[in-house]
Amino acid sequence: MMNTETKIRDENDRVIIFDTTLRDGEQCPGATMTFDEKLEVAELLDEMGVDVIEAGFPIASQGDFESVKEIARRSKNAVICGLARAQPADIDRCAEAIKPAGRGRIHTFIGTSPLHRKYQMDIDEAECLSRVTASVGRARSLTDNVEWSAMDATRTESDFLCRCVEAAIAAGATTVNIPDTVGYAYHDEFGDLIRMLLERVPGADEIVFSTHCHNDLGLAVANSLSGVSAGARQVECAINGLGERAGNAALEEIVMAIQTRSDIMPYWTGVDTTHLTRASKLVSRVTAFPVQYNKAIVGRNAFAHESGIHQDGVLKHAGTFEIMTPESVGLKESSLVMGKHSGRHAFREKLKELGYELGDNAFEDAFVRFKGLADVKKHVYDEDIEALVDQEIASAQDRIRVTSLTVIAGTGGPQKATITLQIDGKQHMYESVGDGPVDATFQAIRALVPHEARLALYQVSAVTEGTDAQAEVMVRLEADGQIATGRGSDTDTMVASARAYVSALNKLLARGARRKPETMLAS
Repeated sequence: MMNTETKIRDENDRVIIFDTTLRDGEQCPGATMTFDEKLEVAELLDEMGVDVIEAGFPIASQGDFESVKEIARRSKNAVICGLARAQPADIDRCAEAIKPAGRGRIHTFIGTSPLHRKYQMDIDEAECLSRVTASVGRARSLTDNVEWSAMDATRTESDFLCRCVEAAIAAGATTVNIPDTVGYAYHDEFGDLIRMLLERVPGADEIVFSTHCHNDLGLAVANSLSGVSAGARQVECAINGLGERAGNAALEEIVMAIQTRSDIMPYWTGVDTTHLTRASKLVSRVTAFPVQYNKAIVGRNAFAHESGIHQDGVLKHAGTFEIMTPESVGLKESSLVMGKHSGRHAFREKLKELGYELGDNAFEDAFVRFKGLADVKKHVYDEDIEALVDQEIASAQDRIRVTSLTVIAGTGGPQKATITLQIDGKQHMYESVGDGPVDATFQAIRALVPHEARLALYQVSAVTEGTDAQAEVMVRLEADGQIATGRGSDTDTMVASARAYVSALNKLLARGARRKPETMLAS
């Protein structure tokens, strides 16, 4: 379902939403997705009305090529885009990947700033212009939908940037992207840059200008909207603002800012905003990147009120402290209070409210864990249920699972862990001594599943308040250039730690970064 309004919308005021969660977002260290996870995210993006899905970088790996090709094959509505450097092999590979799409796009780029010309490529202005013409021309010979990007455009000399854009248009680019690649620009400055290009470059009025703003100074959304006000009609963004370094402009913030402040930004998008919360949760789950509680639009506290003054105002009229409705982004005002007396029906309704649809077996497993959690906690919050179900979903296809764990800790003796893992359906137990209970637990896992992965991050946080809160543990492992992040939750921090470690290890195994499981088991 798309956004609908009674008034007639002018196509000239439509802002094309170009989602790069699966490309720039996945480049974020630790955010790599599996093949199936990419398909799941792409399906939802297509369903919610995203105009262009940048599905990946086909030349980067065979896995990236296959995922772009399969997303192209499955897409029903969106244009499917692949990224390519200004090199013939990249462009040809991209064209092959997007070929199954009903509508495909090649997105090629080159660095245009003095820093990129000198230090990244060691070329002069003439060579840079030549590569722009050649790459766009080659892409245009393979598809009629070509986007060209001037990497580091906001630090490129104005005159030279105009010449590059003119060359791209002349060679056949239908969309020209002006990235703030390092998040350096100020919003007025970025808007002025778009205006300047529209005024000075021949043919600029015949193509679509795009923004791609990074968030290094926290200005990505502001800069993108400034670009729209100046005449850009495509915004490149990502769910939850995922992306390199500090991330990209957040899709949910861009869309809701345009929709909420139509009085000063008379533009519109084709995105069904009621899918935003669901999309945020999905991307958070598959990347293991939590959404900060006070994140705009989709954060846990975005529609929460604790102050007595705020609560009083909202009870009298929601508009006193809410500028948009929870329903508009896919939330519900009502909330079921969950506890140990809740039955299956109530639990299933709560899962639907939170955006989960589980099969019968997965539902039963989640319900059993929920009842166990309710027996040890006074209050079971929505966040507790989300952590519980996310863990069930994430581990459903895992070859290694934690069956049991016993830990001895304290000042009276050596810290010891006894763990039982189910590996390919068989139970394996090991007891290990370590420098603390966490170290002992991880040593025991290593003994059962020998590997060389390095522990790069171990982080513990509470899902909710109170001494009986679930612990949520994040573990990041690195091996052979691969990074995998795992999450685990339990009221017992040691159990959550073991689950998080095993979750990350399963991801490494799934990517083929480690030896086959049958060769990893201790004798």
